[in-house]
Amino acid sequence: MNDWNTEVIEQYELNVESMRKGRGAWIFETDRGLKLLKEYKGSVKRLEFEEMVLANVAGSENLMADQYMRNREDELISIAGDGSKYIVKDWFADRECNIRDMQEILYVVSQVALLHKKLRGVGTREEWNLKSMISPPLYEEMARHNRELKKARTFIREKRRKNEFELRVISSFQEFYSQAQDAERGMQELFEEEGKELKEAYHVCHGELNQHHILIGKTYVAVTEFNKMHLGLQTEDLYYFMRKVMEKHDWNPGLGFSMLEAYEKVLPLDLRDKKCLYYLFLYPEKYWKQINFYYNANKAWIPARNTEKLEGLKAQQLCREQFIRGIL
Repeated sequence: MNDWNTEVIEQYELNVESMRKGRGAWIFETDRGLKLLKEYKGSVKRLEFEEMVLANVAGSENLMADQYMRNREDELISIAGDGSKYIVKDWFADRECNIRDMQEILYVVSQVALLHKKLRGVGTREEWNLKSMISPPLYEEMARHNRELKKARTFIREKRRKNEFELRVISSFQEFYSQAQDAERGMQELFEEEGKELKEAYHVCHGELNQHHILIGKTYVAVTEFNKMHLGLQTEDLYYFMRKVMEKHDWNPGLGFSMLEAYEKVLPLDLRDKKCLYYLFLYPEKYWKQINFYYNANKAWIPARNTEKLEGLKAQQLCREQFIRGIL
């Protein structure tokens, strides 16, 4: 081991048997199971929030989470000689969720619903009323993205010579931008009409629920990396995972409806949840990502792959719209 990680790991009641690099951290085989050591730049309050919440997932046989480990001084953070802060947490040797496998996807969605159900049992505390822990209204991010879309289009329009990517943006912009506007407007109206009820429906969310943070064990699913956990609408978690899957399956409506059905068998969605999902899916997130990448990168050279992605989005529109209409 290096001097710094030896110095940090010695602050724990652990006997290290082997170690390796992984996931931007160090993974240790120890006498108390697999552990992950990584640098931490957040606050103790934030860690205490995560630890307290994740305790509600502990003890389940088929659903696990990467719990934090306290050091010999009963602290969540250990400090190296250079002042750097580190945390240690339980880890898993399992593979990531395969979002090409439809049966596995449906199983994982049911476990996501179970996770959400467990997280709903967490009582909120006054000290969690911090900006990093509470989600702003969902239409605010849509509004910001729409301003970025308009700025990029203006930039492209003013160019005298346009490359292939820019020409395709101009030809497709109005269709996708109209969807973006409708999604923002609809979500804002939903929050204005049912803001009180929506705020009361805020629960703990994972915050970045994708296949890389869901590991498949023989008898369990392990959900990891809760560092973006916050209080908000859990439908956003569901949307985030489902969108990643749907993009890989060309927006197959049947798969989308099967995922919703698998989720609802564990945790039913009310009409407000479905309206929220509808507007989230209506927003052309991947189109915005391509435009945003272009605008913030070297605009003189755009990889051909990005131009192909724009074409792929247009080809998927019929199935995407069919799925979105079916949500309600």
